[in-house]
Amino acid sequence: MSLNDLLDLVHGRRIVALTGAGISTDSGIPDYRGPLTRHKTRNPIQYREFVGEPATRRRYWARSLRGWPSIAAAQPNHGHEVLAELELRGHLAGVITQNVDGLHQAAGSHRVVELHGALSRVRCLGCGHRSSRAGLQQALLDQNPTVTLGAGRELAPDGDAVVEPDAGFALVDCAQCGGVLKPDVVFFGENTEADVVRDAWDLYGEGEVLLVLGSSLTVFSGYRFVHRAAKEGKPVAIVSLGPTRGDPAATVRVDAPLGTVLPALAAGL
Repeated sequence: MSLNDLLDLVHGRRIVALTGAGISTDSGIPDYRGPLTRHKTRNPIQYREFVGEPATRRRYWARSLRGWPSIAAAQPNHGHEVLAELELRGHLAGVITQNVDGLHQAAGSHRVVELHGALSRVRCLGCGHRSSRAGLQQALLDQNPTVTLGAGRELAPDGDAVVEPDAGFALVDCAQCGGVLKPDVVFFGENTEADVVRDAWDLYGEGEVLLVLGSSLTVFSGYRFVHRAAKEGKPVAIVSLGPTRGDPAATVRVDAPLGTVLPALAAGL
C-alpha cells in the first residue's frame, strides 16, 4: 500500500503511535530483527540468568560499561522529531514505545509510555532505589581501572558493546542497601510493571487509529495492542521494513523507511 493510503486512514483521526527499534536505527542504535540484523545471532540477557548468576551480571555490566557512552551520546532523528511535532499539533495523543533509549523525550514528545523501561536509570533489586545510569558509569570505571573505552566496538540493541568481559570484572552494588543493581529495563523473561501496562492501555484507548512504527511485533508486549485493535475493529497502520507479526491485522501496511514516510505523513496532515 502507499503513503496516500496511510494519509487517508489517519486523516481526521486521533493517532496513538506504537514504536519499536526501527525508529532509532537512524540514531545509530541497532535493532534486533531489522533487514540488516535479523540474520545475526543475538543472545539478549535473560532475567532469570541476570538475577541468579553473578557471571551473567558481570557479562552484562562489563559490556554495558563499553556500550553506554554510545547510547548516552545518541541523538533523536527526524522520525522522533516528527512524532513530537504531531503531538504538538494535536494529531497524536502520544507514544507507546518498546525502546529504552529515551529519544522520544529528547525530541520533545511529552506523552510517552516506556513499556520496557529506560537505560538511563538503574534499579536495586533489594530496596527498589532508582539511580542514574550515568552516575553508575563512573563507579564502574573506578572499580575497573584497567578497562579501556573507545570506538570500534559493535553496539548491541540492548545498549551494551559486543566484547568478551574479563572474568575479574568488579561489580558495583547499591549504595543504599548493598543489593544487586539492574538496569531499569525489562529483560527477556521479565514482566512489565502493572502500572506501566495500565498507562499504556489508557493511552491506547485515546486513539482512533493505532500507528505501528519500526516494530516487528515479535514480542507480545507490543503485539497485544495490535491484537486488541483487531478485535475491537480499530484501524491499524503498520510502517516497517520487512514482515511483522501484525501484518494480517493491518488496515494499511507500508514497507518503507520511516525516515521517508514520517516527514511525508506530517506534511500531508
